[in-house]
Amino acid sequence: MYGWHVRVAMFEPGDRMEVRLARKRGFCIGVESAIEQASRIVETGRPGTIYSLGEVIHNRQVVDHLAEQGLKVLDRPEQARPGDTVLVRSHGAPPAVIDTLRRRGADVVDATCVLVKRAQKIVQQLEREGYQVVVIGDENHPEVQGVIGYARSVICVDSPDQLGRLPTHGKLGIICQTTHSPELFGEMVGRIAAMGYAELKVVNTLCLETRHRQQAAVELAREVDVMFVLGGRQSANTRQLARLCEEAGVRTFHLESWKDFQPAMVEGRDVAGVTAGASTPEWIIDEFVKDLRDV
Repeated sequence: MYGWHVRVAMFEPGDRMEVRLARKRGFCIGVESAIEQASRIVETGRPGTIYSLGEVIHNRQVVDHLAEQGLKVLDRPEQARPGDTVLVRSHGAPPAVIDTLRRRGADVVDATCVLVKRAQKIVQQLEREGYQVVVIGDENHPEVQGVIGYARSVICVDSPDQLGRLPTHGKLGIICQTTHSPELFGEMVGRIAAMGYAELKVVNTLCLETRHRQQAAVELAREVDVMFVLGGRQSANTRQLARLCEEAGVRTFHLESWKDFQPAMVEGRDVAGVTAGASTPEWIIDEFVKDLRDV
């Protein structure tokens, strides 16, 4: 397990830039569990190559760190060989992909987040009950790709202009990408309800930890002059945090780490807020805050 849970010290009087941290930020339980499992399997010295199925999390620094320890990235299950170990990341994977890995003789270590597993099971159940399954989410996101693999027919919609993809009648079973905002989920369900379907079954699959991070980010954004959201560019939940902070009316920057910082970002500003996505380790937050204090 990595020593990434460094806590940021309180700031001393006289600092030029006041920096405030969101009360909820950084690693979520699912991501932390996936990284711990990745760390354990690379430390065991297993025979064969040790892979994660896709990058283990959407954070370049963490991925590079694990790569140095021997964790490689498997882009396609067909690349696995007998004796290899393949970690299924917290986003999960379609059952067909996991079946392919096992048929090819790989040892599969499943680190799928428990909330994503719940969404997968709900999709299966909705289809068994005769609903047209609808996922409100980004159809290209790995979590959504994994979830839709658990039913034969799933329609993904992620904005009002995509509602034309839905059938004109019948009954719909609706879930949501776990990292989406409740506001978007509620808006989409409301619009679908107004389309006159005979029956809707809506199951809340949103992640409560994600919601807590979003609430904390918005609260902080309303108290500061500039907001920094730390996390990978590919991280959906980090992009969502940045969007919510911008909507709160504060100048917001989505940065991966301190290397992306430019002094002009804080010019004329006295109080900065910092939060981070669920794939961002505490040491990146700690480093950023420390350096920001010295600007």
